[in-house]
Amino acid sequence: MTHFSCSTAYRDFRSLTRTALTPALAITAGMLLAAPAIAADETAQMTLGKQLFISGTAPSCAICHTLKDAGTEGEIGPHLDDLKPTAARVKKAIVEGVGVMPSFAGKLTAAQIDALALYVSRASGGSQ
Repeated sequence: MTHFSCSTAYRDFRSLTRTALTPALAITAGMLLAAPAIAADETAQMTLGKQLFISGTAPSCAICHTLKDAGTEGEIGPHLDDLKPTAARVKKAIVEGVGVMPSFAGKLTAAQIDALALYVSRASGGSQ
């Protein structure tokens, strides 16, 4: 079994970029090496987003919204599985508020808002 580490990957990437690789190929190689870190970051965002949706806001998103992935059955706001909002649409609603939904701009950090928007979008089947 081959052992993989970030330092090994970085050393290999540096070695590749010193050879006759074209800039485009070097960038592609760098993106491939970074892919596991990006996936881990997205998984962390999804986990945080779900936690925020269920119980991390006041009032909780779960009180008002139905979202199958979160196991919630709110009846005040739209059913998110039916709406399938994009992350941009969710973010706008979180920041500005909509209808009876308050703005959470002063209550959540930018990173929390991004994580919540990503989670709702992906969990509901909306596009990013």
